Amino acid sequence: MRLLRSTIHPDIKPEHINNSFVRLATRAIVLREDKILLLYTARYDDYTLPGGGVDDDEDIVSGFKRELQEETGANNIRNIKEFGLYEEIRPWYKDDFDSMKMKSYCFSCQIDEQLGETNFEDYEIKNGMRVVWLPISAAIKHNENVIKQSDKKGMSVERELFLLKLIQKELIATAQYSLSV
Repeated sequence: MRLLRSTIHPDIKPEHINNSFVRLATRAIVLREDKILLLYTARYDDYTLPGGGVDDDEDIVSGFKRELQEETGANNIRNIKEFGLYEEIRPWYKDDFDSMKMKSYCFSCQIDEQLGETNFEDYEIKNGMRVVWLPISAAIKHNENVIKQSDKKGMSVERELFLLKLIQKELIATAQYSLSV
C-alpha cells in the first residue's frame, strides 16, 4: 500500500521512537455523489473518516469491515480498494512505552444506501459521535477552522484534514472530471 504521509508529534524525541508500540487502524472512504460518509464528534467538534483499531485476531480488511459497520451501520461493504497508509508517531503516557506508531490503512468502498444501526463504544457515545453525509468541501472547511481556532494541535484532526483534501483531489475531482468528459 502506498505511503500517503508519515508524521511525528513535535514532543517526540529520537529516543522515544525506539521505544514505541505499533497500533494498526483502518479508515473508510465512502463517497456518494459529492458527499462523503463521516463521523462528527461533538466533544472535538470535528469530522473524521469512520474507522478504528484492528483487533489482534483479525486481518486489516476484516478490521476495516467491522469498524465501518460498527460506526456507521454500513451494510453490504464491497468493492474495497486500497487508498493508502497514513503513519503517525505520537506520545504515549502509559507504562512500558514512550510513543505509539499508528498505522492507518485507508480503503475506499461501496455500501448499501440504507444504513443500519450503529454500535458505538461507550466513549464514542459520551463524546457525542454521530454519522453524517456531508459535502467533502464543507468537512474540509470545518476542520480547517477547528485547527485555526484550537490552542492545542491535535494530530487526529490534522490527519483527517490531510486525508479529506487528498480524497477530494484524487477521488472526487477525478470522478467529476471523468463525468464531464
